Amino acid sequence: MFVRTQRLTLRPAWREDAPELARAIGHESVVRNLARAPWPYTDEAAESFAASFEDPAELKLLMFEHQGGAVRLIGCIGIGPFQDEPHDLGYWLTPDAWGRGYATEAGAAVLRTARAMGIRRVAAGHYLDNPASGRVLRKLGFRPTGRVEPVYSRGRGEAVPSARFEIDLNGTETVDNDPLARMAA
Repeated sequence: MFVRTQRLTLRPAWREDAPELARAIGHESVVRNLARAPWPYTDEAAESFAASFEDPAELKLLMFEHQGGAVRLIGCIGIGPFQDEPHDLGYWLTPDAWGRGYATEAGAAVLRTARAMGIRRVAAGHYLDNPASGRVLRKLGFRPTGRVEPVYSRGRGEAVPSARFEIDLNGTETVDNDPLARMAA
């Protein structure tokens, strides 16, 4: 599946993406905010991750930025099972792509795709020491559940407090109330 936004192309990973993937995610400042990625992030980890995109049950896509005629891998976003949640949103961006609205743009596109696929509720979370991700979730229309739970970070090697969020995609059907439509406008 491919998804195109104004500035991004979202697509599954191919094995050939592994070297560029390793460079994009291979920053401790990125990996420390993820649950499943190891630190240090190796070429073997990138190869294994690229191979994991073959599961059609998951909506998992690499993010490619289009700028000045060049295309560059800047991150990953997906909705899939995590802990007790069947549909949990997760994403990461390489550091030089932070603060440019890419996570919100990609998130809106993935949530629209999830809704079209029949997914009605999506959960998400962010480590408390990463408030920027909480801002992205709120922009996308996620609401805090009020729960803070320890979530193991493989990169940190410990459980870290995580604020939990959710969005009801049934509740965003009309354009007037649809944060996803506002993001597309």
